[in-house]
Amino acid sequence: MLPSSLLPHWQATEPQLASLAERMGWQWSDFFTGLNEEQQTALQTVIALSDYVADAFPRDHEHLCAAVSDGSINIQITPKTMNDWLDQLAHEASTEDEWHAALRKLRRRAMVHIIWRDALKTARTLETTKALSQLADLCVVRSIQFLSPLLESRHGQPVGKESGEQQHLLVIGMGKLGGWELNLSSDIDLIFAYPDSGNTTGPKVISNQEFFIKLGQKLIQALDKQTVDGFVFRTDMRLRPYGQSGPLVMNFASIDEYYQSQGRDWERYAMVKARVMTGEETPEAQELLDILRPFTYRVYVDFSAFESLRSMKAMINAEVRRRGLTNNVKLGPGGIREVEFIVQAFQLIRGGQEKHLQIRELADVLDILAAEGYLPSGATEELKSAYFFLRDTEHAIQSLRDEQTQELPTDPSDQTRIAVSMQCDDWEAFVTLLNQHRSIVGHHFAQIVAHDDEQDDKEADLVWLDLWHGELNEEAARDFLEQYPCAGESAVRERIDTFRESRPVTNMQQIGRERLEALMPSLLEQVWAQDNTEETLERIIPLLEAVLRRTAYLVLLSENPQALEQLIKLCSASSWVAEFITRTPLLLDELLVPESLYRLPDQSELQEELHLRLLRIEADDLEQQMEQMRQFVRAHKLRAAACEVMNKLPLMKISDYLTRLAETTMTMVQNLAFEQMVAKYGYPTDANKEPVYTPEFLIVGYGKVGGMELSYSSDLDLVFIHNGHAGGYTTGERSLDNGVFYTRMGQRMVHFCSTQTRSGDLYEVDLRLRPSGNSGMIVASLNAFKEYQQNHAWTWEHQALVRARVISGSSELEAGFNDIRQKILTSQRDIPELREEVRAMRQKMRDNLGSKDTNGQQFHLKQDEGGIVDIEFLVQYGVLAWSHQHPELIQVTDNMRLLDALTKAGLMAPQDCQTLQETYLSYRAETHRRALQKQSLLLESDSVSALGFDARRNDVTRLWKLWLEPEQ
Repeated sequence: MLPSSLLPHWQATEPQLASLAERMGWQWSDFFTGLNEEQQTALQTVIALSDYVADAFPRDHEHLCAAVSDGSINIQITPKTMNDWLDQLAHEASTEDEWHAALRKLRRRAMVHIIWRDALKTARTLETTKALSQLADLCVVRSIQFLSPLLESRHGQPVGKESGEQQHLLVIGMGKLGGWELNLSSDIDLIFAYPDSGNTTGPKVISNQEFFIKLGQKLIQALDKQTVDGFVFRTDMRLRPYGQSGPLVMNFASIDEYYQSQGRDWERYAMVKARVMTGEETPEAQELLDILRPFTYRVYVDFSAFESLRSMKAMINAEVRRRGLTNNVKLGPGGIREVEFIVQAFQLIRGGQEKHLQIRELADVLDILAAEGYLPSGATEELKSAYFFLRDTEHAIQSLRDEQTQELPTDPSDQTRIAVSMQCDDWEAFVTLLNQHRSIVGHHFAQIVAHDDEQDDKEADLVWLDLWHGELNEEAARDFLEQYPCAGESAVRERIDTFRESRPVTNMQQIGRERLEALMPSLLEQVWAQDNTEETLERIIPLLEAVLRRTAYLVLLSENPQALEQLIKLCSASSWVAEFITRTPLLLDELLVPESLYRLPDQSELQEELHLRLLRIEADDLEQQMEQMRQFVRAHKLRAAACEVMNKLPLMKISDYLTRLAETTMTMVQNLAFEQMVAKYGYPTDANKEPVYTPEFLIVGYGKVGGMELSYSSDLDLVFIHNGHAGGYTTGERSLDNGVFYTRMGQRMVHFCSTQTRSGDLYEVDLRLRPSGNSGMIVASLNAFKEYQQNHAWTWEHQALVRARVISGSSELEAGFNDIRQKILTSQRDIPELREEVRAMRQKMRDNLGSKDTNGQQFHLKQDEGGIVDIEFLVQYGVLAWSHQHPELIQVTDNMRLLDALTKAGLMAPQDCQTLQETYLSYRAETHRRALQKQSLLLESDSVSALGFDARRNDVTRLWKLWLEPEQ
């Protein structure tokens, strides 16, 4: 009999199912009444538990009705069964579209069979995961078999240059797929490889690399493309070497070189379950595994794996806080990922010496760990029990609607269905059992992987607590606070009272109030220790108000004294930092490890971190990609600001870092925009109508980003250039002209940067320096850019070109841009005419943007006479005037090295160069200091004198006149 709690859902679903069946030409009621009671109950239960099955059943009713009636739906499906189904469904398939349809129908049929047994608990957890993994293997292997001949008919067979033998595509299944552990709505993580470079046999000869890229793209489309029949598997290629920026397919030699020289710790973790899906029994597969195995498993006992896993877990914990994933059974505390970390920690540490640990199935590894005594048998049994419960919960969630989620539902109807599926009386009973399992996992994770050096609990100082409560009498307060001298003490105490009695605080829930109470004594002690106590408190209180409803951050600060200490110091040092964190409280995670906060990673580390952040987001989840990239940029801007306000690094290093950050981010924006455009419109084509798999696109940085001088709020002056074949069209069903494709790609990139998410925008992008400015095309072709620069550009646009450099894009296109830039900048110019045009533009800027002060009482650090822009214009004039004789002047784009180049060329006196460099650095340092204190660049005369800028301003004006007004 159908459980009573499922009856309402069945009653709501059955009429819809009957209506859908009638539209498809068969009668649901005739079929249902012909079943016996046991069969009816089973069918009702499965359909009540899975909306996906309810929708899929009528679409394959002939097969599924028979399978329910004859009982075959209760039997575990095998690879042979699925292979036979595919033969039947694809027996007439001769085109890719027909093959796609057959695969999707196979997937729908297999999913109903698998969900049926999983929902009725007649399948064990590992039977479900293995059947799903076998389905993926079958779809991949059979698709390669179908698609390869289509390419070979045009290009011939790929043949190895060294071996002279036919080459085959090897597909590595990663993660759960590699371990035969897919869940019901898993994506599949793949890496493509082939043994040897070489060429195809013709008729149209291409390289093996090109052949396998084409085959890989077709395979991805066969699996991932959304059609009227749905999809087969969401396919994720981001685990391949170099991630999204890497080639889709690599040969064995390139793979070996990558993992030997550049492989990261997280990639070792990913490789533990790697499996060659296309057959591990072949010599090629064994050769590939022999390449990967030494990278994954060290020959020594490798305890460093613990620290790597801790770092990965810390990143996940931060994401859980940022995205509110506490109720995620995979990533949340005590979830599936922690069990996986425990097991793989032992595999990475000891697998190099103990070969029997080099297996992929998690449950089997736990048995070995118990047998070898690395874990108590009781612990392994608890972990296995929890793991299977969590995986079953994951399947119950995903079988509802075939959605790729591990989040516990909030809808009461869905909660009831999950509880029934998990054989619990009600939702409360299920949650109780779930929490027990998660608690056990969390305990073992803390014992095995987490740090074992517990911080001593520090009792809150009762006096600070009394001060927070406003219960400290005047005499006691005076005696106590003598230890903490503070100007404006009464105003500080009054501000504390105002905050404590404010509506946001008094309206807090009990748990939140307790967390605030735990934090405030330590926070007040830290605030009082600052020289500017009153200012620090005024900066901290808005942050506290911002997190009162997200009290996990109160816990973070109270349980991590180092993080609290860093927060108070940074807010004391900079009002900008305080406001920055207040706007984005998730940045508090960055304060947990001070060593990391004050160490700025190099560009390769930035690229790796961004890649890792995006790996945990679905490839088609644009909203989360935008949000994650904004969080990434903000986190690293905070690091830069922390280093600057704490005097850890000089100005030039900070600007370089902020520029590298922008370059890394914009490169990823370009990659994502290209992938999204390709998914919608197909690939651009070349003159031979062949697909172009890497974008012929360039991002050129001008201004501060070109000159490596970015600050915290700098916008990005960019120009987009493409070199798509004129007259070519993309390969997709919704085909576009190549030029239109790249224009829309540029628009998508701007949208990616400017869209306001929860964390704001990414960067403000300014495209006004493109050919014809605001009236020009957002993306110019290389020829159009050349023609404009040669025939239409103003002098000020050539000045801007002095600081222009490529920050991302095609190396071939970069060479074309650099050639154009060189020819433009090294053209001989009429010197008097050039002086006049530079002076005129500079005066126009002073009139529009300067202080307009005629009495000498104010000085705009950037725009007034003798300021930053005078130095920049002077340098640009020198390059335009003399690079035809000294082409080395155009090799660099930042003002400091340009001044060196002018001096080395004998065009500027060394003492003048030193004067301008020192002045330029002093000015820029002050602009940064003012930005971090949220102060204007308009200085009053007393500040100008105090900073010693009177003399510097005079020096700049003197040299300006020497270079640009020699006749006066």
